[in-house]
Amino acid sequence: MALALSIVLSVLTKTGTAAPPPAVDFSRDVLPILSDKCFRCHGPDAGTRKADLRLDLAEGALRKKDPVIVPGKSDESELIIRIKSQDAEETMPPPKSNLTLNAREVAILERWVDQGAEWGKHWAFVAPRRQAIPQTKQHEQARNGIDLHVLARLERENLPPAPEATKEALIRRVTLDLTGLPPSPAEIDAFLADPAPDAYERVVDRLLASPRYGERMATHWLDLARYADTHGYQSDRYRAMWPWRDWVVRSFNGNQPFDEFLTWQLAGDLLPHATKEQRLATAFNRLHMQNEEGGVVEEEFRVAYVVDRVNTMATAFLGLTFECSRCHDHKYDPITQRDFYSLYAFFQNIDESGQTSYFTPAMPVPTLLLSDDATDQKIADVERRITAKEADLHRLRDQARADFQTWLTAKPKEPPLPEPAASFSFDEIAGGKLANTADPGKPANALEGPELVAGKTGRAVKLTGENGFTFPGVGHFSRADPFSLCLDLQAPTRAPRFVVLHHSKAPIDAGSRGYEILLEEGRVAVGLHHMWPGNSLKVVTKEPIQSGPWVQLTVTYDGSSRADGLRVYVDGVAAPLEVIRDGLVKDITYEGGEPDLALGFRFRDNGFKGGRVDNLRVYHRALAPLEVAHLAERGDLTAAWTTSTSQLTASQREGLLDLFLASADPLAQKQAAELHALRVEQNRLVNPIPEAMVMTELPRPKPAFVLKRGAYDAPGDPVSAGTPAALPPFPSDETRNRLGLARWLLRPEHPLTARVTVNRLWQMMFGIGIVETSDNFGSQGAQPTHPELLDWLALEFLDSGWDVKHLLRLMATSSTYRQSSKTGRDLLARDPENQLLARGPARRLTAEMLRDQALASSGLLTEWRGGPSVKPYQPDGLWEVAMGNPRYDQSKGPDLYRRSLYTFWKRTVPHPAMVAFDAAERNVCVVRRQSTSTPLQALTLLNDEQIVEAARHLGQRMLKEGGTSDGERVAWLFRLITGRRPVAREVAVLEQLLVEQRTLFGSDPQAAKALLAVGESKSDPAIDPVELAAATVLAEAVLNHDEAVLRR
Repeated sequence: MALALSIVLSVLTKTGTAAPPPAVDFSRDVLPILSDKCFRCHGPDAGTRKADLRLDLAEGALRKKDPVIVPGKSDESELIIRIKSQDAEETMPPPKSNLTLNAREVAILERWVDQGAEWGKHWAFVAPRRQAIPQTKQHEQARNGIDLHVLARLERENLPPAPEATKEALIRRVTLDLTGLPPSPAEIDAFLADPAPDAYERVVDRLLASPRYGERMATHWLDLARYADTHGYQSDRYRAMWPWRDWVVRSFNGNQPFDEFLTWQLAGDLLPHATKEQRLATAFNRLHMQNEEGGVVEEEFRVAYVVDRVNTMATAFLGLTFECSRCHDHKYDPITQRDFYSLYAFFQNIDESGQTSYFTPAMPVPTLLLSDDATDQKIADVERRITAKEADLHRLRDQARADFQTWLTAKPKEPPLPEPAASFSFDEIAGGKLANTADPGKPANALEGPELVAGKTGRAVKLTGENGFTFPGVGHFSRADPFSLCLDLQAPTRAPRFVVLHHSKAPIDAGSRGYEILLEEGRVAVGLHHMWPGNSLKVVTKEPIQSGPWVQLTVTYDGSSRADGLRVYVDGVAAPLEVIRDGLVKDITYEGGEPDLALGFRFRDNGFKGGRVDNLRVYHRALAPLEVAHLAERGDLTAAWTTSTSQLTASQREGLLDLFLASADPLAQKQAAELHALRVEQNRLVNPIPEAMVMTELPRPKPAFVLKRGAYDAPGDPVSAGTPAALPPFPSDETRNRLGLARWLLRPEHPLTARVTVNRLWQMMFGIGIVETSDNFGSQGAQPTHPELLDWLALEFLDSGWDVKHLLRLMATSSTYRQSSKTGRDLLARDPENQLLARGPARRLTAEMLRDQALASSGLLTEWRGGPSVKPYQPDGLWEVAMGNPRYDQSKGPDLYRRSLYTFWKRTVPHPAMVAFDAAERNVCVVRRQSTSTPLQALTLLNDEQIVEAARHLGQRMLKEGGTSDGERVAWLFRLITGRRPVAREVAVLEQLLVEQRTLFGSDPQAAKALLAVGESKSDPAIDPVELAAATVLAEAVLNHDEAVLRR
């Protein structure tokens, strides 16, 4: 054949000889083969497409020129000819691809072509359809629609359903599945004693109403939302996001409809009159890792954060893998790179930085203040009084005119001049010190030998960018303090950034705080910052200053925490300003370790290289315009002062009034002091309030672009917010923001959101989803084992009002769920993963369940809910080995025994015992944990301090509550842990172990003592240590028993 095709299909092999289905379905039978074997070279990604051939679209395969498929004629179809060819030069895919088709796959494609090669969409991109409930001969065994679908499939497979599990097994199974904790013996006994036909249903209702249910559900959601108590990356420092975790628990316990649950998390801040809780929910989008390492490129990581939000949304709600579309069109699914960045545009429109603070514990902005109602009332009261006092001062301007006139008439010969709190002339450096003529006790320190040169007056300092001065005890201002800074400078040239003067520890855009004066391309930039960019003030002069000549800069600030309270004067004239940020709500000072005011340099920043500075002065109030002009020797104050009162211009009169109010009017000064005190009080109330990272939409969308190869610094074509073309169109009546995106996800015709969600709930209850790849509903994902059931559940979810508890109740009360998990070899070989559901679900307990089961059965479990995360036992030194700092400060007392949900989660060093049992590390969204079986797991259950201590308390309970004979005691212990009574053979084995351990510890009392010393809790001194040590080992053995580790 002359066609230069490189269709990536496989050569015919002798494997896979099962006959193809009589009627081939494109989505079910054909598309998975094409996706797996062809799309790498002939799929959606134009960048890797060969021979200009697309097999993901009908128009590609059936094109008019050189079609590779001739419907109805497989023997004339190049596709079939090439996949059947034995010629290494002709066969597709080429041998070098290492891809193969088995005989059945070839037969499916051949039959499909002969049946007309009808094309269709991938099943997951077609909305769920209402279909008739299947009929089954065993309908009397069905309790709801789930069972009818499952029984119909079993009939087709010639498989009978399993009988119902024992009541003991059933209550343990459902209690663990719905609460994450085992049932107590009392709960088991009550269920066993209840003969009512609805006894089991009432157990399910009780469990769904339990506050433990919300904790169980939250564990899964925290994996999905990549929740952790640290930022990640190298330093991996603490962040307090536990209020969001607690909101998730409350939401599940309150059975918040899932459509609302989703909307609040994606876009709660955009709801009308958004509440604190709705805004807190949006922390979901900010739970990605945050980098605080020095030297990172801020924009690179800001882009990474937005990319993470897109990937998380796609996995959580669409069940699709979007990651590769960051750099190129998806190779297997109809998701283009442009689609990726259209979704990206929804999630980037917040005021954030790619670098968080190393020098302060400030939360990356934007944030929500998590204040209580009482604090809110206090703040509101102070803010009302601040507003009133500002109004009083404004009115005072008119009311004081009579006193002002009297003052003018009796004014002295010389105008009053402001007295600086600190003044430095730079005329002499002696002993590494620079004299402070206003306050000699606070000289400046010269660093790295600044050079003295001719100045504007006398001498000045010439700077290298690495040297300069620090001014201990000078210029320590809070955001409530008015102040002024004045200095003369010569700028050598225009540069992107010169640090002139600052009170901070490091660059503000690296998360430091304080205030600063910079030159940015010659423009004067002044900022006051708590956490850049969203908790900051920043203004920039609209015009650059001249390079070369001496220029006097004066900055005044009125203590208002508003950008309009900042003034910049160039040579005594107020400069027009551009407001860059206007949102300072917390203080600019540090909690201890306050830095010094510094001139000319800053750690890891661009100092004032080649610049010269003279005459630095610091004032403890905002200077009036005439005072600033006088410092610049403009003569404005002298002219106004020497002009007779009757000859003053309006401008001069207003300027002198400003001067009078600022320096001479007792009432104005009294009210200014009262205003300052109120602002200090407001600052004192707000500063301690904890914050959570949230979403806060910017007024105007940020420009978005396709990033070439996914690189942050390679913008390509512009894009606007939108959704993938392969999915339903974005509604024309919705705003293209995150709220509109949430509503698009929840539209009834959307094919994925409901399916993906009910599949995860099914996975939670049955151990494996109807779609096994719950994180991938795309063409490379698994086919649904029961597609009609999946659609039925999705539509039931919608019809119920997105009621999660309703869906879980349906699953838990179904006959399918209630089957015994016992199986024979034939069924196990035929269906090892139980995808046909011919038996009940069985799987190992999760990492959290294993730990919590030990705590609950031992009586150690602390029932407190919510609050900051706790630090239970873990091996010494892990944090120090990983990072060196900080130390792992293990919790004390009851906090050691809280549910695993509340365990402190450090991304670089997650809790080792839980990681051993496949807990997610939570660096990225995870909806399906791996399941491994390793020797380390058994070793953990035998040696982990938490488990050993729990075993000791189990042994202690056994000795006190389990009866008097060894047989009674071991049977009691076995039932307490596994939920069922042991048979005689099991009792005998356990008795033998107890006797052996009693003998062993009897001959080595020190070993018994060492074992009982494990853990912080104390043993009952009334119990014989040898007896308790033996009982402890027995309890450890039962905790390792198959029925303790598995949920059947």
